[in-house]
Amino acid sequence: MLDSLQRAAFDYFVRHANRDTGLVADTSRPGSHASIAVVGFALSAYPVGVERGWMTRAEALQRSLAALRFFRNSDQSGTPDSTGYRGCYFHFLHLDSGTRAWRCEVSLIDTALLLAGMLTAAAYFTAATADEAELRELADTLYRRVDWCWAQRESAAVVHGWKPESGFLKYGWEGYSEAILLYILGLGSPTHPLIAASFPAWTGTYEWENLYGIDFLYAGPLFIHQFPHAWIDFRNIRDDFMREKRCDYFENSRRAIDVQRAYAIRNPRGFVGYGEDGWGLSAGDGPRAPRQRIAGRRQSFYGYAARGVPYGPDDGTLSGPSVLASLVFAPEIALPAIRRLLARGVATDDRAARAGGFNDTVHGGWVSAGNFGLDQGLIVLMIENFRSGLLWRLLRGSAPIRTGLHRAGFRGGWLAEALVITPATARSARSSVRTADPTDQGVTVGSAVRTVRGRPER
Repeated sequence: MLDSLQRAAFDYFVRHANRDTGLVADTSRPGSHASIAVVGFALSAYPVGVERGWMTRAEALQRSLAALRFFRNSDQSGTPDSTGYRGCYFHFLHLDSGTRAWRCEVSLIDTALLLAGMLTAAAYFTAATADEAELRELADTLYRRVDWCWAQRESAAVVHGWKPESGFLKYGWEGYSEAILLYILGLGSPTHPLIAASFPAWTGTYEWENLYGIDFLYAGPLFIHQFPHAWIDFRNIRDDFMREKRCDYFENSRRAIDVQRAYAIRNPRGFVGYGEDGWGLSAGDGPRAPRQRIAGRRQSFYGYAARGVPYGPDDGTLSGPSVLASLVFAPEIALPAIRRLLARGVATDDRAARAGGFNDTVHGGWVSAGNFGLDQGLIVLMIENFRSGLLWRLLRGSAPIRTGLHRAGFRGGWLAEALVITPATARSARSSVRTADPTDQGVTVGSAVRTVRGRPER
């Protein structure tokens, strides 16, 4: 079952990529622009495809090289028709030309998600061939080029983005979010790092709550509790905030899933399909349907929105990919929910499981048309981390990740182990696809990076 779902999600990157530039469409809908974050997921998914036998190593390498070469050569002038500025990139790009699409912002979080993919590729392609050496050098160059300091305000918070027409966006990354990946990569930079005070300044905006008897670091949508874990193994490593709470970010994500399920069981707004195996509020597509009367009130239905628990918004729309991505944290809860998703239609119908959203309350039921690249990437990576821990093992050996975690105050667990970079450890990481137990806390670190020291809004 999981193999089928993971393979179907992986095929998104085969079908919706520009082979010349390595850019990947944001959605499968006709005319979609590329998303730099989706490129990051693609770069991370290609090694999974190689290890699962869905793509040759040569093809994965060439697709990855095309993307990194494109970003190296891209226009970094920051003009309205460029690709990026100061080592960061516009959120959406024209799929063919790679220039800025619409009037979108230079996005810090999407740049971080792109870089996570580049670092994954560098950690996987470790052979002493000219092409693989070039890929590692490109990843190192592109990571070092990012000017993280430029995007920091006086309060030490990192801004959301920048536009050539109006400058920095007014909001900064404050409050717990997927930006933990951004801060870690920014702190790990050997060239333009975030200041050391940035991380405690950020965690100082956290909200620790008790919901349904569960203590956890609050964030409403599930994707916030999932995105950074696609690359970083947060099990048993703690920063100052989590040490004080006697928790870690992995355990916190498990608790967030418990909160989601508890909310769905209570179903305070009376939506169809909510229950112990019907949950998963996250960022995603929505039906944007006419209002209808539910439990004595007039209910509105939204389009794309970041739905969350328990404060909303909530219009009865659930996210199948957020359930699949929960597998690594709480399989005993996620597996029954996945089976229920697949039981909604015929035996071969996995649309609700992989779609941008589905809603059984809307008259006749609704499932989002097409797929979103971010969802498909999250499915591929999180199922793989559940099955083998491959991405976690690869990134354990990434110097930017390790340095960023240390500078953020993380200690313990695998971070306390000495990093020994050898071709053998890289092979060990790859062979773990077939042998690893993802619940094993004592597994040997296996990854190598030889030359290399991120929910975006739509």
